[in-house]
Amino acid sequence: MKILLLDIESAPNAAYVWGLFKQNISISQITDSGYVLCWSAKWLGEDELFFDSVYKSKPKVMLKRIHKLLEAADAVIHYNGTRFDVPTLNKEFLLYRMAPPSTYRQIDLYATAKNRFRFASNKLDYIADQLGVGKKHKHEGFELWVKCMNDDPEAWKTMELYNKQDVLLLEKVYAVFRPWIKNHPNVALYRESDGMACPACGSVELTRRGFAFTTTGKYQRYCCDTCGHWSRSRKAIATHPELVSDRT
Repeated sequence: MKILLLDIESAPNAAYVWGLFKQNISISQITDSGYVLCWSAKWLGEDELFFDSVYKSKPKVMLKRIHKLLEAADAVIHYNGTRFDVPTLNKEFLLYRMAPPSTYRQIDLYATAKNRFRFASNKLDYIADQLGVGKKHKHEGFELWVKCMNDDPEAWKTMELYNKQDVLLLEKVYAVFRPWIKNHPNVALYRESDGMACPACGSVELTRRGFAFTTTGKYQRYCCDTCGHWSRSRKAIATHPELVSDRT
C-alpha cells in the first residue's frame, strides 16, 4: 500500500478592512485570494522528501507535481488536511483546469488527536512535543509568509525547512497514533500473502485476545504485537439467537 504524507503552506487572503475586531468582510473588499505557496511530501517508510513552491517553479508546474504524487497514492496522511490541505489543493487543481486525482483514502491525524485524546492543545507542534518525537522548525511567524510572497531567498530557505519538518513530524506522530486511528485503511488487503495480518500496519504477529461481540454474532479478537492495534475476525464463530432487541 502506498501511503503519502503531505503538508502544504498557503498565502493568506488580502482585503481592505476598517478595523481589527469583529470585521464583516464582503467579497468586494477582497484584493487577493489565497493560494498554495508550497508543499512537501514523502512516501511512508521511504527517505526521500519532496518539495516544490511558487518560488522554485511556475504555479501550474508545482501543482502538477503534487497531483502526480496524489495519483499514485492509495492513502494520504495529513494534519487537518480534510478541511484545509486537500480542499485548498482541489481548488487550485480546478482553477488550472486539472482533472481530479484518482481516489485515495485520507488519514487525518488532527481528527484522531481531537476525537481520541484530550491534549491541552491539538496543534501538531504541541502533540509532537508531548509524544517526544520532535518539534516544528522555528521561524519568525507571519512575517515569514510575507517575505516569501515577496520572493525573499532567505525566507524561502526557512520555509522549505519548516514545510519539510512538518512532514517528518507527521510520520513520527502517525507511528504513535496508528493503533488508535479509527477507520484506518486496511493495509492487509495490499499484501501479497493471503494470511492474516494487522489491518493497521500489516504485521503478521498477532495474538488471540478474547472475543468481540455484536448483537448478532461472536468474533475472535486479535491484538497486533507490532503496533498494538485491535482487530477481529470477519466471520462469526457463533451466531446470536434468532431474536434481537427491538430498538425502535
